[in-house]
Amino acid sequence: MDSNAGSAESVYVPEAVRTAAKILVVGHFAVGKTTFIGTLSEITPLRTEEKMTQASAHVDDLRGVTGKETTTVALDFGRLTLSEELVLYLFGTPGQQRFMQLWEDMARGALGALLLVDPSRLTESFPVIDLIEKYGLEYAIAVNSFEADNGHAEEELREALDLLPHTPVVFCDARDQNSSAQALITLVQHLLARTS
Repeated sequence: MDSNAGSAESVYVPEAVRTAAKILVVGHFAVGKTTFIGTLSEITPLRTEEKMTQASAHVDDLRGVTGKETTTVALDFGRLTLSEELVLYLFGTPGQQRFMQLWEDMARGALGALLLVDPSRLTESFPVIDLIEKYGLEYAIAVNSFEADNGHAEEELREALDLLPHTPVVFCDARDQNSSAQALITLVQHLLARTS
């Protein structure tokens, strides 16, 4: 699953591809959605990041976040070809409440959603879960954790997020291609199981 970002051959979808699926990558502010899509996309991802300014200081809560200087203001977009016949289009949603009006358009036609959560800021995931459920999307949880042992067991996270038993939970590092790919595979397997 090597990234071919930037090569001329990877710009276009192969002619053999017959099926395209839209997947949302969602989560609260500063959870790693842009990083996740950038890690997996085989094309140079579209990013709508802007530098954070003093104007957003009263609305963007940076508690528990270090080193964040930019924020997504519309969407992130990437592409990943899974087989000769199937390509995934990855759409990353902005995490702030003020951009939630974009959700309706982005959710339209989506096969499902991968919800990234930060185990140290779980409560910020509740509004996102509400939106996923509002738009009737199947989803999987990807706990984006930068430490190998984050001290959170799956069952604790499942209980804290009040998840249904069939909702998959996987741990990942959005900076790591293999880890991110496994999270996406978990979602795709869940979607296939729910539709068969």
